[in-house]
Amino acid sequence: MARVRVEYFALLREHTGRGAEEVHTQAATARALFSELDARYGFPRLPSLKLAINDEFRDWDSPVADGDTIVFIPPVAGG
Repeated sequence: MARVRVEYFALLREHTGRGAEEVHTQAATARALFSELDARYGFPRLPSLKLAINDEFRDWDSPVADGDTIVFIPPVAGG
């Protein structure tokens, strides 16, 4: 089981009520981790969610390892 730090921004931060949390997970990929968290929080559907692992943009099928910092970045509107 991996222990990872998950950080939330914008709409996801508002939805979870927190900016970050430590998660113990058996997820092998970032996609599987997001699915675990979605089951817990019921995230709103976001069309172009980005992912970073340890400060690098990554693919959703990237592996999750103990000690990783994972950031889910929703689209941000501005003007």
